[in-house]
Amino acid sequence: PDLSGYEKFGLGNVKYNISRIHITAVEFPSASISLIPGTGIKLVIGNASLTIDMNWNIRTWMFKDSGRSTVYISKVFVTAIFSTPLDNTGHTSIALTSCRTTSGDIDIKLSGKS
Repeated sequence: PDLSGYEKFGLGNVKYNISRIHITAVEFPSASISLIPGTGIKLVIGNASLTIDMNWNIRTWMFKDSGRSTVYISKVFVTAIFSTPLDNTGHTSIALTSCRTTSGDIDIKLSGKS
C-alpha cells in the first residue's frame, strides 16, 4: 500500500507520499528451521537483505519535489517462534508466538528533480 502523511519540520509541515512500493530482491543466505519439543517451530534467518524501489513526492509551503528511490536493507536477522496447537477438529494450526528482528545497514538512494 501507498504511504502518505505529514510531519512538522522547522517552520512548517512537510507532506509526503510514497507510492508504487515494490520489493525487487530478497536474499536469505542463512536460514534454518528447528523443532522445539512441546512448543512448536523455531525459524532463524541470518544476514538477509532486501531491496525496495518506490516513487516519492514531498511538498512544503516553499517547494515540492518528486522522484524515485531505492532502499537497500542488509544484515537483517530474524528469530521467530511458532506454536503448533491442534484445533477443535484435530488439525494442526500455526500461530506466531514471538518474533525478533534487527537490521544492520540501510542505504537509501534518492533521485528527484531538484
